[in-house]
Amino acid sequence: MHWQTARYRIDLQKPRIMGIVNVTPDSFSDGAAHQSPDAALAHCELLLREGADILDIGGESTRPGALPVPLDLELQRVLPVLRHAVTLGVPVSVDTYKPEVMRAALDLGADIVNDIWALRWRAAPDALDGVRVVAAHPACGVCLMHMHRDPSQMQVAPMEGDAVPQVAAFLAQAAQQLMEQGVAAARICLDPGIGFGKTVAQNFALLARQSELRLAGCALLAGWSRKSSLAAVTQTSLAAVARMDVQERMVPSVVAALLAVQNGAHVVRVHDVRPTVQAFKVLAAQRAALPGVRVDGE
Repeated sequence: MHWQTARYRIDLQKPRIMGIVNVTPDSFSDGAAHQSPDAALAHCELLLREGADILDIGGESTRPGALPVPLDLELQRVLPVLRHAVTLGVPVSVDTYKPEVMRAALDLGADIVNDIWALRWRAAPDALDGVRVVAAHPACGVCLMHMHRDPSQMQVAPMEGDAVPQVAAFLAQAAQQLMEQGVAAARICLDPGIGFGKTVAQNFALLARQSELRLAGCALLAGWSRKSSLAAVTQTSLAAVARMDVQERMVPSVVAALLAVQNGAHVVRVHDVRPTVQAFKVLAAQRAALPGVRVDGE
């Protein structure tokens, strides 16, 4: 299986690691760490040395309670980083829901649009939308994520009931809408949106039953890195969860990424690239030792 992107046909015979580059002052995990272009570019190069297969660059925080960033400011943050990142020899993703940012990034040579709104957002009813931007591009990849409500409200009133069939239906519909516009399934990646308007139990149900989210021809991405649900199941009290530094979530994040891959994810989006690479090498060695199992590319 492959994920077709603007410049690269990504082989998914082995799991791929998407390294996170937040060019923001307020991301929940690493806010302000890479907000200057120079710091973000240095982080891109570090993630590649550590083994990232894809870089994901974003200029707006989508943490719970986050407020929107003006278009001009988001462009000011991400475009200088993208100009350099596209020269580094790997697929580059832009993490945005604004169609204007998508178009500007693709014009600069970005390979993938990674959208928490699954191309639904637009500034006004008759404004440009992400579906048209992606459909107009001859080959870019796109990642469609499920989100309940929006970042400012998603954890105030999370989903109710069994999230798995609801998320699966939403992602299938979003992918179908794109395919009806001529976008091949091989260009589409689906993301269940861990932490985006779900309870802890719902997030882990999406992990345990991840196979129900698979759609023929489409890749599957898992984004568990440093999410609060990991703190919730590894700490003994709500107070301990509140005190748990995001850096302490590294081990649970790696475990969740490994479980996601074992349950069928093709791509994992992570902050901690090096330990995730190490974990995947252990998984590859175990798979290679199984009688009669062929492990391509590992």
